[in-house]
Amino acid sequence: MRVIAGKARRIQLKSLEGDKTRPTLDRYKETLFNTIQTYIPDSYFIDVFAGTGSIGIEALSRGAAKAVFIENNKKAVAVINENLEKTRLAENAEVIASDAISALMRIEHTGPADVIFIDPPYNRGYEIQVLKLLGNSKLVGEDTLIIAEISNETELDELTETGFEIVKTKDYRTNRHVLMIPSKKS
Repeated sequence: MRVIAGKARRIQLKSLEGDKTRPTLDRYKETLFNTIQTYIPDSYFIDVFAGTGSIGIEALSRGAAKAVFIENNKKAVAVINENLEKTRLAENAEVIASDAISALMRIEHTGPADVIFIDPPYNRGYEIQVLKLLGNSKLVGEDTLIIAEISNETELDELTETGFEIVKTKDYRTNRHVLMIPSKKS
């Protein structure tokens, strides 16, 4: 796993041992960032269920102004901090060791974010919980892009019931990226 592009290009990132995290594969990460590249420069990026931090680090490397990493696993938090130091991107990062819901409520005053990336453990409903919270959060503005990395088994109807409109999906072998924006209220 490495940083694909930008200031920290080609730097290898540390992974967490075991199966507690599931880092986004480099080729999926590259496809994602090719899709969202116009959102990244000078953005406020939030990486929820950050794991190793590779997605938020990629955003910082490509020019995001600030990235917040939210991760509950203490060993993963240590890996994120180590990866931020290794890439020399720690200055523009904040790492919060907390569950997603508590952390998002705690940083709500910092919004709205430009991009919120959610990559929870698959098939446990965490993405729905986070999206429901974000539906009424100051972290989401009318131009906020929300990306959920979810299992292919997750029903997309569940996501739209949280108040977000799906604008694009990209399916991979076992998972997908779902890009959403706030639904327009009439």
